[in-house]
Amino acid sequence: MDSDTVLIVGGGAVAALLAARILLRRGGKGAAEQWVKGGFKAKMDRTEALSVLGLKEGPKLRSQLKDAHRQIMLANHPDRGGSPYIASKINEAKDFLDKQDKRR
Repeated sequence: MDSDTVLIVGGGAVAALLAARILLRRGGKGAAEQWVKGGFKAKMDRTEALSVLGLKEGPKLRSQLKDAHRQIMLANHPDRGGSPYIASKINEAKDFLDKQDKRR
């Protein structure tokens, strides 16, 4: 190998190590951090219902509820290989928010 190749390979290795060091120092924060740790609560509350459906409080919540429920159920429906338990929690979250919004 000539000296140019050694410098290029060595520089690439150093860059990869520095990138790994930065990621490790961040503590692995990233995509995995957006998931809620733990299981579902025994009784659904508003915060958990919003989290299950991936929604945020706001004036557009009522209009986004149906679309969010539909998208998540398409991805998690038991007839398409999804978990019946997860599907029931998704439906429970939608029903909970529907009932609460009708009271308001």
